[in-house]
Amino acid sequence: MKTNGMIFLLAFVLAFAGGYFFFNKGKTDNMQAVTVQENTTSKVDEEEESEPEELSSAEFEIFNTNSCLSCHAVSSLGLEGGTTGPDLSKSYADIEGKHGVDLDSFLQEPTSAVMTGVIEGSPLSDEDRAEIVELLKKASEE
Repeated sequence: MKTNGMIFLLAFVLAFAGGYFFFNKGKTDNMQAVTVQENTTSKVDEEEESEPEELSSAEFEIFNTNSCLSCHAVSSLGLEGGTTGPDLSKSYADIEGKHGVDLDSFLQEPTSAVMTGVIEGSPLSDEDRAEIVELLKKASEE
């Protein structure tokens, strides 16, 4: 009985540690992308203050605070993110063909099972949703 308890405890610790390292690897990769993005922005800001770089930081912030970049990238805006979900660069233009609704409606009431779970767990405010839609529209045009 004591041996079974020790085996169970050892298996639990190994599974917990494995899960921790597995799921934090993606966060570490995202944080490295963020660090690279911030460093790039800082260097450019030091050389010349231009509005596009400030927008890049704001673009990153709205996607980051709403955890979009945990699963998605927006490559046309230079935003690296997770690879679990699709690149959102063309989502503004493609969403209606895939899901039958515009992007704003999709972000309010997703028609996919995965995004339904994500949005229900962390709904977007009206301001954040409007900003994300506008940025993804811009991303689709790039």
